Amino acid sequence: MKKIALIPARGGSKRIPNKNIKSFCGKPIIAYPISTALESALFDEVIVSTDSMQIAQVAREYGAKVPFMRPKELSDDFTPTAPVAQHAIDVLNLHKEDLLCVIYPTAPLLTQETLALGLNALIENPHKLFAFCAVAYDYNPYRSFCIANDEIEMLFPQHYLTRSQDLAQVYHDAGQFYWGRVEAWRENLPIFAPHSSTIIVPNSQVQDIDTLEDWTLAEMKYKLQYSTRGL
Repeated sequence: MKKIALIPARGGSKRIPNKNIKSFCGKPIIAYPISTALESALFDEVIVSTDSMQIAQVAREYGAKVPFMRPKELSDDFTPTAPVAQHAIDVLNLHKEDLLCVIYPTAPLLTQETLALGLNALIENPHKLFAFCAVAYDYNPYRSFCIANDEIEMLFPQHYLTRSQDLAQVYHDAGQFYWGRVEAWRENLPIFAPHSSTIIVPNSQVQDIDTLEDWTLAEMKYKLQYSTRGL
């Protein structure tokens, strides 16, 4: 069984220019998941899939392999993760017993421990096809509402009088990694489904990065996370 880390990092990001190699606490942000994957010793290879020669160069400088360049048709704003994974599986000639872990390039808060828990979730549960990390919503969305034409409408009006402590806990994808069996990637099976396992992580280890404000928050969380570890 091969275990491959695949970091998809296309060029041409628009909201944050050069997002995947922008300096984050002194290093290109992609350097962090590369280092985490390499230092975890979980993988036979750590590979970056990109259409950018600049990103490829940075990836190699930090120890990742870039054995192929991603085609343009898989590098636009609308390409989902699965086709990128399928392309890598085909190019690398992976077999059905192999495992592919897609790690996002903007996941500097990802830890080796969380990656290992994801792998163990698949190894210990052969019927599971994917494993990914999730985080609880800060505020339960069952109490959420929309505002349209200056009018408020609850999304779940049946919970208008329900105490927050009585509501079921709701989670969302942490957007860091997806361990998956090669056949599940090939068949384009859904990740958010009963055949997947979740690793629950604290909010302090998660930050979606879409804006410069998000970027600043992620740097703050990173500094807090590693200062508390004495690193």
